[in-house]
Amino acid sequence: MSQIALPLVVRRRGDPARIVLGNANRHVADALQEPAGWPFGTAVLLGPPRAGKSLFARWFAASGQGEAIDDADRLDETALFHRWNRAQEEGRPLLLTARAPAWTIALPDLRSRIGAALTLEIGVPDDAMVADLIEAHATQRGLALGEGALTYLVPRAERGFAGIERLVAAIDRLSLERKAPATMSIWRDALAAVMGPEQQKLDFDPPN
Repeated sequence: MSQIALPLVVRRRGDPARIVLGNANRHVADALQEPAGWPFGTAVLLGPPRAGKSLFARWFAASGQGEAIDDADRLDETALFHRWNRAQEEGRPLLLTARAPAWTIALPDLRSRIGAALTLEIGVPDDAMVADLIEAHATQRGLALGEGALTYLVPRAERGFAGIERLVAAIDRLSLERKAPATMSIWRDALAAVMGPEQQKLDFDPPN
């Protein structure tokens, strides 16, 4: 599993200690290590909920390479424009994160400057990354998934960061409630809990 470690001092409770890297975000990690090449020293990171935008922002700020503004699309546009100008005056690279799809900016001056920035977007994880994410969330919770868990779960799991996190949380909850290890029956019920009862109709047991 390929990961970027986060400095412990900038972690928030409940956040993973590492960013899992895979097909959906490796290009982001590469770009954040080369801010000198960003147009006007600015990059905008877009992505769905729980995709790791805030983790990347904190990693970039802690690296000392520049400033990061998380959830920039929720800030007052005039204030954000002033912060962009200040970063330009100080020659400091600026990373902005925002929700996908690309955010709509009303202030013309800010819109033109953000429009010229490097745009990075976190994509959809493939099977290999889904497996790594499941393992990472399970490790964070101290959850032993059991033999064959990834073979069973990966083809059936939602291809979304938030959905993968919910799935592991459901497995953990059911395992604790039943005081039982996480095995096939719990994996199946967790999938049904997060993806709906139709999942059970579509599900099938792997061949012996």
